[in-house]
Amino acid sequence: MMAQRRQLDMFTKGKIVGMLESLRSQTEVSRILNVDQSDLKTVAEVSKNGRCYPTTSISSTKSHNPSPRPISGNKCATRLNHAGLYARRPAVCIPLTSAHKRARLNWSLKHQHWSVGEWANVMFSDEPRFRLRSDSRWVTIWRERGTRFEPRNITERHYFPSRGVMVWKGIMMDGRTDLHFFDMGSVTAQRYRDEVLEPYTRLFRGAVGPDFIFMDDNAPCHRAVLIDDFLETENIQRMSWPVNSPDLNPIEYVWYILGRQIAALSHPPSSVTELKRALQEAWNRLSPQLIHHLIASMVNPCAACLAVRGDHTPY
Repeated sequence: MMAQRRQLDMFTKGKIVGMLESLRSQTEVSRILNVDQSDLKTVAEVSKNGRCYPTTSISSTKSHNPSPRPISGNKCATRLNHAGLYARRPAVCIPLTSAHKRARLNWSLKHQHWSVGEWANVMFSDEPRFRLRSDSRWVTIWRERGTRFEPRNITERHYFPSRGVMVWKGIMMDGRTDLHFFDMGSVTAQRYRDEVLEPYTRLFRGAVGPDFIFMDDNAPCHRAVLIDDFLETENIQRMSWPVNSPDLNPIEYVWYILGRQIAALSHPPSSVTELKRALQEAWNRLSPQLIHHLIASMVNPCAACLAVRGDHTPY
């Protein structure tokens, strides 16, 4: 049955713009909003470059070659806002199995009542790869309020193969290591022991004492027999860590800050050498008070994990 002809208000027009921008067909939009398809021709459409162009009605006979008049981006955003749609960055999450969720919940239950003094003994560590060209994560999507974690608004992972550098660091409430760059090849268990555990972790264990706890993730090179033997020999206690849980690690926020500082440079690094220098400078500028606050607030990610029952892992 054909939709009934009616006068379109601004709210309905905004909905039409948003639905057409989300690549829904005119037929589907007409059916959902109960709007005649001919009326859709008079509503602004969003072009590929992000500008809106009102199209001429089919019944218009004033001009044989109507020229579209561009509408400002602010006006487009206003129309979409009236339709209840807002520009937001998509949530990037890691898919979790039932076993992952149970492990996250058990870990959070175990550590939710830890004191600040207990967290002060933990060294958090991680080694991400920084690339010369990567996703800035500033590309936005139009979505309604409260729909951030709906499947249609989630990107599970980003892969951007390009030249870059692998970096390791460790942070504690009252101290931090230097940045360590893995210059060539992949990180093996032997390299991890020789380049990280020997020069950094062992020394921090000696400074803190027997209460020292070392946290690293479940990468294969971290869980090799060679590494287990070294930690046992050096009497280094390792914190058990749930798989696929970067949101529980405060060091992830530190990496985020460094990445933002690199992305904000007026002249982004064009070589691996420049990237290393920029990372080192950003690391030197990082406030010790920030790291102290992140670790002292570890109760917050534990509570957040318990609140959502481990349903998703923000990345």
